[in-house]
Amino acid sequence: MASLPATAILWPAVAMAGLTFLVWIRLYHLRLGEMARKRIDAQALASSAEAARLLDDTRASDNFRNLFEVPVLFYAGVLLAAQAGFDDRALLALAWLFVGLRAVHSAVQCTVNHVMTRFVAYALATLVLMAFWARTAWLLWLA
Repeated sequence: MASLPATAILWPAVAMAGLTFLVWIRLYHLRLGEMARKRIDAQALASSAEAARLLDDTRASDNFRNLFEVPVLFYAGVLLAAQAGFDDRALLALAWLFVGLRAVHSAVQCTVNHVMTRFVAYALATLVLMAFWARTAWLLWLA
């Protein structure tokens, strides 16, 4: 079987960054629209407490913050795998599966925000990330 390009494991991290940027765009689309409709001055949102009090639609901002929680472990794992030079199709598949599940989670939270659908995507993504790290640990052990 042909080996993977050395940069293959980095592309899922690029995709996660792209997802984060898309959520950021959605966040400001929703936020600026709500501010305009309610005639909220930007300075009135100087603190997160004031923003929570004045803004009703926090779906995208909640998701944006969430993209800096568990995914941090994903980015670290991808960089570790790349640095170690792991040429492993299972690891790459787990990385892409994590990104896909996080994309589903973000899409649900930023739109319909159905909690159980969102939770299932979140839980599955986190389990996949645990498998990613277990596989990474195994490959480190063998190295």
